[in-house]
Amino acid sequence: MTENLVNRTVLSVSDLRTYFQTGGGVVKAVDGVSFELKRGETLGIVGESGSGKTATGLSLMRLIQEPPGKIVSGKIVFAGTDVLELPIDEVRKIRGKRMAMIFQDPMTSLNPFLTISRQLTEITRLHLGHSRGNARSHAVKMLEMVGIPDAGVRIDGYPHKFSGGMRQRVIIATALSCDPELLIADEPTTALDVTIQAQILELIKDVKTRMGTSVILITHDLGVVAGMTDKIAVMYAGRIFEQAPTLDLFRSPANPYTKSLLCSVPKIDHDRQAPLYQIPGLPPDLANLPSGCPFAGRCYRAEDICRREIPPYIKINENHFSLCHFANEVYQESVMN
Repeated sequence: MTENLVNRTVLSVSDLRTYFQTGGGVVKAVDGVSFELKRGETLGIVGESGSGKTATGLSLMRLIQEPPGKIVSGKIVFAGTDVLELPIDEVRKIRGKRMAMIFQDPMTSLNPFLTISRQLTEITRLHLGHSRGNARSHAVKMLEMVGIPDAGVRIDGYPHKFSGGMRQRVIIATALSCDPELLIADEPTTALDVTIQAQILELIKDVKTRMGTSVILITHDLGVVAGMTDKIAVMYAGRIFEQAPTLDLFRSPANPYTKSLLCSVPKIDHDRQAPLYQIPGLPPDLANLPSGCPFAGRCYRAEDICRREIPPYIKINENHFSLCHFANEVYQESVMN
């Protein structure tokens, strides 16, 4: 594999905005998100529930339901083509074949009335032109790759005959059936026990290594992204509050929100008598955002300017950015500590 291929940018997202029209007003679920992803890289998107992580993933796949949602502006350049400028029929040719998504709940992602065979073979017959026999052989191979025992027999079973972990493996097999260049994994370990979580994450890591697939891993679990990703984007109120290589972000966060998230992770040496840290307050109503920084009301570092003015993106270094008036000061505090 040549160096140019390794360093090729697979996905470039610029100023992406996805809004939802609701009875309470316009919800700015994704509000000016920008990032890049190279071949074979893994980007972790983290943040509290309601921060815009899933809406970002669905926007990339052009799966936002209209109405009430709408991608109002921005660019999603995938392999040199702006997906937002393509007719929906052309998007369908890409979706599932060149870019695929693992959804949060495997039980609702699989049709309970269809066999695993029917659901797995459909995608390769559609995108790769497989015959019925070739599609079945390929589906069995994919199930074996993701660790389903007796795949040749179990492929004719229905989803309810599979455990939660096995159903998630089927979803991963489906997503990888056409060898996509980009895999979006939205909370792929939700509702799974710790052992199965580790197996699923190891499977995604292994697939990335063997196929050179670029991965976007969406999660609220900082422990997951710590060992899985090359870089992290921290989202809050529809915006990326901090973006940095994984090691840099954990060692020296430059945003009060990121620092608060890291403090919320229980430490192994934590005093059992002391209460666990939690970020005060609740995330803002995205339909009625306050003026200034949306995190100001919960932030330990907030000053008057934070409540008046939306903070700028501060460049800490070539690969590290933070949306905060005091990003440089917060970064220096992290380095000193």
